Amino acid sequence: MTDVGGIAGDRLRSFVERIERLEEEKAALAADIREVYSEAKGTGFDVKILRQIVRLRKMDVSERQELEDLLDVYKRALGM
Repeated sequence: MTDVGGIAGDRLRSFVERIERLEEEKAALAADIREVYSEAKGTGFDVKILRQIVRLRKMDVSERQELEDLLDVYKRALGM
């Protein structure tokens, strides 16, 4: 394909097709994750708490500690 307006059509198509494949893979992974959460829920686990645990595990220790400290401060300020 020739350049159109300074854009190489073949190169552009390659990028678009790669992005489309990755989006399909992302959708499949999201479905797999939903299935695991559903399975966990079916065995009695609280999905909301599981999601929080996964989020917390992604944080480094200092970031997680700062979050927990701030949460404690706010709770005490509210008399909780």
